[in-house]
Amino acid sequence: MGVPVSQMWTVASYVLGQKARGRKRYPLVLMLEPLFRCNLACAGCGKIQHPVEILRKNLSPEDCVKAAEECGAPIVSIPGGEPLLHPQIDEIVDGLIARGKYIYLCTNALQLEKKLDLFEPNKQLSFSIHIDGPREEHDEAVCREGVYDIAVNAIRAAVGRGFRVTTNTTVFNNADPQRLREMFDELTDLGVEGMMLSPGYPYEKAPDQEHFLHLGETVELFRRILDRPKRRWVFNQSPLFLEFLRGNWNLECTPWGSPTYNIFGWQKPCYLLQDGYVDTFDELMATTDWDAYGKSSGNPRCTDCMVHCGYEPTAVSATFGSLGGLARAAAVTLGGLKPLREATPVASEPIVTPLSVPESRVPAPHRNRVEDRELVQIDV
Repeated sequence: MGVPVSQMWTVASYVLGQKARGRKRYPLVLMLEPLFRCNLACAGCGKIQHPVEILRKNLSPEDCVKAAEECGAPIVSIPGGEPLLHPQIDEIVDGLIARGKYIYLCTNALQLEKKLDLFEPNKQLSFSIHIDGPREEHDEAVCREGVYDIAVNAIRAAVGRGFRVTTNTTVFNNADPQRLREMFDELTDLGVEGMMLSPGYPYEKAPDQEHFLHLGETVELFRRILDRPKRRWVFNQSPLFLEFLRGNWNLECTPWGSPTYNIFGWQKPCYLLQDGYVDTFDELMATTDWDAYGKSSGNPRCTDCMVHCGYEPTAVSATFGSLGGLARAAAVTLGGLKPLREATPVASEPIVTPLSVPESRVPAPHRNRVEDRELVQIDV
C-alpha cells in the first residue's frame, strides 16, 4: 500500500505551480481543528486546557469548508480534540471531499469502529490513528489502560472495510528505539498505508513537561530509531524530513506551510504556538511577523522544535525546489535511509549537529499524573 498516485500528483503539481508563480509563502496542509474537547487527557497535550464553555463549542461544516477554500491547501488535516466527537464530522468530511481536498482525520480511535458507517472508503480520506508507542507506552502516554488494543482493533476494522489508514506517533525522550521498531513491524502487519513520526513539542500548558525532546536528543534518538529501517516499513512523510530528524539535512521552519484554523479563527503563527488570532487567511499571511519564528529567528520557543507541521512543508518544498533536494529525496526513496555508520550530509546542505546525550540521562518510562486535571467528556 502507499499514498495514491492522484494525491502525490495533486501535491506535486500544486507546489510546482506555486513556485512557477514566484510565491515564497504558501500553505500545503490546513490544520483544521473543529473542536478542542476530547475523550482522553494525555499528559503531553496542550490542546484541552480550555474552559468548559470553550470545549463545548464546534466549528460548523460551513465554517470548515470556507476555511479550506480560503486557504487553498490541497491537504486538510483534522486534529482536535477528538474529531469523531463532532456531531457533524461526516458532513465536514463530505464537504471537503467534494472540493477535491485530501483529508487526514486524526483520531485516538476510541469511537472509530462504531462510527465507520458514517463514512465511505475514498481515496481522498485517510484515518490517521494516534499510536504513541507499543501497548504499555501508548496506554501510559494517554493515561488510560486498554486504549492501544482499541486502536489496533479499529485499524483492523477500517483496513478490512477498505479505508485508508495511517498512524501518527509522537516520540518523547523516554522512548525505547527497539520497542518502536517492533511497533513498526506490528503496524505494518496490520496493513497501515504509512506511519508518521514526530518529536514531542513542549506545549506550555501540557501537565508533563519533563519528557519533551530537546534538539540534540531528537537527532540522537531518531538516528537510533531509523537506523537500518526495514524495506517494508512505509513512512507517511517526505524523505527529506526523515533525513532532517536524523540530522543529515538542514531545514528551516515554514510555519505558514501548515496554517491552523479553529473556533477562535486563524491562529498566529502555527499549530503549536498561540500568539493571537485573525479573521481571514489573507490577514494571517499579511500581518504575521514570520521572521520572528523558526530556529534562525532566535525565538526560544522555536529552539527545540523539529515537529512535522513546521518542517514537513519545508521538506516538500525543498524536494521540488532544487536539484539537490530532489536527488536526495529520490536516493532515500529508492535506496532507503543509510545506516548510521554511512550517514553523511549532502555537501550543499549543512548537517544539524546533535548534542551528546549520555545514556544515563534518558529517563525511565514515566508515570503521567492527571489527578488534578479536569477531563471534559461530552457524549454526542
